[in-house]
Amino acid sequence: MALLDGSTFNNTTDTAMDNRTILPYYRHSTAMALSYILSYILVLLLCVGGNGLVCLVVLRNRNMRSVTNLFILNLAISDLLVGVFCVPTTLIDSLISGWPFDQMTCTMSNLIQGMSVSASVFTLVAIAVDRFTGIVYPFRHRTRPVTALFAIFFIWLLAFAVIFPSATTLTVTHYDNAYMEQGNHTYPLFVCYEDWSQPEMRRVYTTVIFVHVYLAPLALISVMYGCIATKLSVKLHETGLAETRRMRSRRRIKVIKMLIMVAVLFMVSWLPLWTLWLLADYQDLDPQQIDFLSNYLFPVAHWLAFSNSGINPIIYGFFNENFRRGFQAAVACRSCTNLGVVVRPARFIMPPPNKVSHEGSKNVHYSQHTPIGIQLQDFNRVGLNNRVMGAWVE
Repeated sequence: MALLDGSTFNNTTDTAMDNRTILPYYRHSTAMALSYILSYILVLLLCVGGNGLVCLVVLRNRNMRSVTNLFILNLAISDLLVGVFCVPTTLIDSLISGWPFDQMTCTMSNLIQGMSVSASVFTLVAIAVDRFTGIVYPFRHRTRPVTALFAIFFIWLLAFAVIFPSATTLTVTHYDNAYMEQGNHTYPLFVCYEDWSQPEMRRVYTTVIFVHVYLAPLALISVMYGCIATKLSVKLHETGLAETRRMRSRRRIKVIKMLIMVAVLFMVSWLPLWTLWLLADYQDLDPQQIDFLSNYLFPVAHWLAFSNSGINPIIYGFFNENFRRGFQAAVACRSCTNLGVVVRPARFIMPPPNKVSHEGSKNVHYSQHTPIGIQLQDFNRVGLNNRVMGAWVE
């Protein structure tokens, strides 16, 4: 499964001259190339700007470091890596006929992209598991932030293990008797591709990765969110339920809707690229079909997949007012002399669930609740004093 498929570098404008294959240096017309450049730059800005804001909001505020927020932070980091390391190289690879970079860039670009995609889907699974255990089985031991950090470390370790076999096969090689022509200059044609010893091994690997990194995780996510939706729906329709608990269930539903949207968009955004990878591995395509895939379908499919990394912060801001206010606070602080953001945790009269006081029930006030969901609720004129008050609690 080549993330930047160098084996598809052909062009219908090839001309045979002295037993040589001559390709144009640039694949597309000026208008088509400009459309690719503008589209990829837009995705790059969304990836870097949006996910950078997510990291800033979570890291600068201690009360934001809850389990769900730590997983969202990890998701933002993986999306940020996609924007910085994968979008530029994929864009250049889509514009010219050959591979213009060295062996290290070939290996690292594919390795980072593969690890980022794997880490993203594994993080979505971890978020679903955390929400599932917290809502469907509320009396069990909840995930602690330290446990979440270990889970994140394991996620990246697993992501590396998944993509490592592909990275070891990546090579940059010169196609014999194939050259690129630009004006009066001719350049040798180099390609970055997976050099498997047997073609069957590539097919098996692509299928295994598709099942373990795309199909099975998203199926598991769908089942868990289905159970969560059923549980919350039953709670909302229970008779005699206290209004505070009913409001808490409504807040949970809002967060679950946001997380479901993130998972659904991930599935939709990456499906075309996975389809093309499987098609290229399992179908015997003629040169014209390979040209069409490599020149048009693969660049569009890559752009759609990368756009998922840039749209996640927009989802956080659109679906959750607390994160939106956190973004406003971070942006407003850029124009202020005091860059600090003060976060005051909300005070609660009722004890946290599943907590028992050892000092009796009289005159006992609980001043802080363990952060669980996305916080930073009450944004109080940050332009004046950069103060964000309150904390969103599940």
